[in-house]
Amino acid sequence: MARTAMGRRRRPDRISALSDDLLLLVLRRLDIRTAVGTTALSRRWACLRGELPILDLSVDAMLPPRYHRWVQLHGVVGKGGGFQYDLRQVSRELMPNIRRYEHRAMRALTRSVQSFLDAGTAGRRRRISRLRLEFFVTPQSTECMNRLIVEAMDACGVDDLQVVAKPIFWRRGAVHTFASHGLCKEPSASRLQSLKLGGCMIPPLHEYGALTRLVLQDIPKSTPVATYQGVFISCQQLQVLHLISCRCSGGVIFVDAPMSKIKELVVDDCRFTQLRLRALPNLESLASLSLGPTVFLESASFPCLRKFNLTSCLGVTMQGFREYLKRHWKIDHESLLENMPEISSLIVRISGPYRWIVPSPSTTMLLPNLRRLLVADVPSSWDVSWPRLLLETAPSLEVLHLHIAATCTEDEPSDNIRWKPTTLLRHQHLEEFVMVGYEGTERQIYLVKFVVGVCTLLRQVSIFKNGHARNKGHWDWELVTQQHSWTDQEKDNTLKHIMDGVSPLSPAAPVKLVFG
Repeated sequence: MARTAMGRRRRPDRISALSDDLLLLVLRRLDIRTAVGTTALSRRWACLRGELPILDLSVDAMLPPRYHRWVQLHGVVGKGGGFQYDLRQVSRELMPNIRRYEHRAMRALTRSVQSFLDAGTAGRRRRISRLRLEFFVTPQSTECMNRLIVEAMDACGVDDLQVVAKPIFWRRGAVHTFASHGLCKEPSASRLQSLKLGGCMIPPLHEYGALTRLVLQDIPKSTPVATYQGVFISCQQLQVLHLISCRCSGGVIFVDAPMSKIKELVVDDCRFTQLRLRALPNLESLASLSLGPTVFLESASFPCLRKFNLTSCLGVTMQGFREYLKRHWKIDHESLLENMPEISSLIVRISGPYRWIVPSPSTTMLLPNLRRLLVADVPSSWDVSWPRLLLETAPSLEVLHLHIAATCTEDEPSDNIRWKPTTLLRHQHLEEFVMVGYEGTERQIYLVKFVVGVCTLLRQVSIFKNGHARNKGHWDWELVTQQHSWTDQEKDNTLKHIMDGVSPLSPAAPVKLVFG
């Protein structure tokens, strides 16, 4: 048994004792970064990685820690944190070093790409199913990176492609442009199934018949509206589409794609004027995450829609713009939800200094299949009783979670909703009601009292003073709460306020209040 320099026996490496076939099986099940990290274990692992059908070329992996420290220091100085330094002098000292490391990293990346291309030319081409390429946009990099992408697509059979182009430090707006023929020379013969493009101009994608997943990120403002519309219409096998921090040169994007197979759509922090959906008949999950209303459903052509995440924050404080919001963005809950009668899970995170949800003049049931509902980030300056609107239109609701967020003292309280007598005499399915951020205000007590009074199946109400709602993916959540020490007097007063007027013989009488 081999011994170390200290005389202790070295434990045998049982994993490395496995056959190459078994080790390759293990490596194939790892993500890209972990698989690359195994090269530090031994020379044998490094050789095996070369046989994997994965190629990961990232400029970040070639930048030293010192580069990131200098970038961070430059940011601190730029924000005023380095007031004791002369900003221009610091920039003159930092920028040459930052740029020098970026150029070195790109030269190293280019050599790696060229080595791969030379191996293919020499007849040592290997099968690649997944290519991840991340690089800085420079005049010298465009041709080399495009050659790699074409080689991987046409000759190596890539079915999972990620291309992320980044501008060099302190230069915004640089984007990568593909060759005139696009990603490859024979798109109709491509096996491409999953594609992510970041910081790139969108190439023609209509001929990629196997493409089922597409992620577009940091797409430039110069992109025409028609390009986005073409993605919905022409990529007919597409099932998953994520648009992240994308922009376009026009105004409203209309999506009318009755032949589309898209099941999952995420629109996250996109600077579109509006994205108006008219027909996506297979859409099952929709997430609209933005600073304002971005995604609108214009028709009832969404028969499969089951999960919806609406996150919208109008965090403005200028009085003039707030008045504009009052006139133009105030909507009623029916116009918001009228085209999704099959929804079973709903996340609503609508916040901002002005409450722009208003009662509807009608009480028509709109959400007959809704089972789980989260209403989060509601500013305490609003009339927080507005989720009653959703409860009245969801007769099958089983779980209702409400999170109230503390607001700044300068936020003016919104007007209270003038509630009419409810037509909902009994709600027979709600089993779980949790309120987080409870402060004991009049409107909070009103809502809890209303829920307790109409929900016949409800046996426990949980009230927490501290906590928040945390997303689990795009369409699920969990409540993270912190225990608060309630005094007996606080508990008695809260119980009295909520149960006041509730008859001991009513179905709501057995409800238990849990304080946290």
